[in-house]
Amino acid sequence: MSTVSTRRSAPILPESRKRLERWLLDESSRPTAHQPETERTQPWWKVMCLTGVDYFSTLGYQPAIAAAAAGVLSPLATLILVAVTLFGALPVYKRVASESPRGEGSIAMLEKLLPKWRGKIFVLVLLGFAATSFLITMTLSAADASAHLVENPFAPTWLHGQEILITVIFLALLSVVFLRGFREAIGIAVAIVAVFLVLNLVVVVVAVGQIMAQDGIVTDWWTALTTQHGNPLIMVGLAVLIFPRLALGLSGFETGVVVMPQIDGRPGDTEENPAGRIAGAHKLLTSAALIMSGFLIASSFVTTLLIPAAAFEEGGPANGRALAYLAHLYLGDGFGTVYDISTISILWFAGASAMTGLLNLVPRYLPRYGMAPAWAKAVRPLVLVITLIAIVVTFFFRADVEAQGGAYATGVLALITSASVAVTLSAHRRHQRGRTLGFGLATGVFVLTTAVNMIERPDGLKIALFFILGIIVISFVSRSRRAFELRATSIRMDEAAVSFVGSQDDGDILLIAHEPKRLSGSAYRHKLQHACAVSHFPSTAKPLFIEVTVDDSSDFETELRVRGVVRHGYRILEVHSSNVPNTIAAVMLHIRDITGLMPHVYFRWTEGDPVANLFEFLVTGEGEIAPVTREVLRAAEPDVTRRPWVHVG
Repeated sequence: MSTVSTRRSAPILPESRKRLERWLLDESSRPTAHQPETERTQPWWKVMCLTGVDYFSTLGYQPAIAAAAAGVLSPLATLILVAVTLFGALPVYKRVASESPRGEGSIAMLEKLLPKWRGKIFVLVLLGFAATSFLITMTLSAADASAHLVENPFAPTWLHGQEILITVIFLALLSVVFLRGFREAIGIAVAIVAVFLVLNLVVVVVAVGQIMAQDGIVTDWWTALTTQHGNPLIMVGLAVLIFPRLALGLSGFETGVVVMPQIDGRPGDTEENPAGRIAGAHKLLTSAALIMSGFLIASSFVTTLLIPAAAFEEGGPANGRALAYLAHLYLGDGFGTVYDISTISILWFAGASAMTGLLNLVPRYLPRYGMAPAWAKAVRPLVLVITLIAIVVTFFFRADVEAQGGAYATGVLALITSASVAVTLSAHRRHQRGRTLGFGLATGVFVLTTAVNMIERPDGLKIALFFILGIIVISFVSRSRRAFELRATSIRMDEAAVSFVGSQDDGDILLIAHEPKRLSGSAYRHKLQHACAVSHFPSTAKPLFIEVTVDDSSDFETELRVRGVVRHGYRILEVHSSNVPNTIAAVMLHIRDITGLMPHVYFRWTEGDPVANLFEFLVTGEGEIAPVTREVLRAAEPDVTRRPWVHVG
């Protein structure tokens, strides 16, 4: 098998610029979640900490957001959140883990279920929501980390009012870590998560002790609850309506699937059936959900009963940091400062988890679709672009945690909804009626929750739509700019095809482009006669036809397999690909390289409007074939003496 290069000859660059390019494109900088699964794996509980820095870090702000949104109903609304987590999101993502054990996630499942352009457009939309989720995770977590820093009693007073600057510094430091090469993420995550959970457990236990020691505090809360809302059914109804505002507590599931390649498997695991890795992922997801559920219920209960409502208002001491407020109040500023440091660390590292998610998604889809420059496969350029966007988002929201909650919830809910749709369709196609019904019910809950969140907080939808529009526009502009690249990852010719091109010992190799839809003997004869009469094809030459069948024009790069067949006495090279002109150009260059002879290809001019034909080429892979083939060859081979010939008549 021979490989066809799709790059032009590299221009001569100054040495300093070459060093910069080598550093930017160095693949050794890939974060741990991208490492090939054969390099290094870890026990599932360690990998859980890598996704846990995103999931568990929401304890830094979730209780405060729940109290501000639900008031005395916060514990009941949190119970609904926990129920949806354990009986909705968890089963959905366990199924996703079973069907995408290499970390592809729910987006890849939907890509397979919706083929061709429909699937790719849908993937772009989901990538927009994923970008919203991961980017807002970075900016919201960094903003909340700055709030914990500023509100610490030992922090210098001049830091007050500098939350935007501090948030930008946190994002810049995160960028520096990834630019240097982020290879020890799991080890750092284990330490951060272990300390953070232990400190939270101490705070919750002490807070429960305070509740038990204060007579009447539970009674007062219950009285306030029944006085404000009366009937228990009304309470439940209101809690259900409030639940979408608490959807931030559902973050982390998609990341939990992304990091699957890092989980230890069993000795008998195979690439086709990595049962041990899947079992480890199920343990990871279940354990994380149970731990988080326990903390969410406990934290919502103690913060609602112990912290006055005024403290959750904008500028209040518990706004965005409810548990930290309790840590300082009941355990002193010394312990509270340790808690703040731990919270700042996990919030900052949550940005690392989100960055890892983006660095996994973008290279997996956009370059393969031809919808991003080739450098998008490298980590460091992407890190710089993502950091720049995160800084812009920070200034847009002015580092306000509450203001970013809607956009964050929108991204999280959209991803979970897409996952539930994917597993429902998967179960339906496998005729699993019970699971189809169960997953369908979960899908309905998430669809409704997402819709309510978008209606109540349209700013989140606007931000998501901005990212979606940006990704779609940039993707299609990039694909148009890359339209004239060679798009063959490799070329393999069977024995018959090799014998056809190798049967001519000297001179040139003459190819006639033929449309594979017309396979009658008269069609081949007419095409040969036209080439001889109009395009000066030598009448004494033995013709070799080339036919390209377009299977899926939405694909960009494909592996080409060239078959040699004989039809009606004519020798034919058959190729299946995503486009016609780029494929013909790639095959011609390959023939030149393996034979040392110069190929010539003969076309007829395409009928119709050239602009419309060019647009058809961009969408269907056909259209204006002859001039595009020539342009692809010109771009791929700057040396005109080595460039295959294109003849049009």
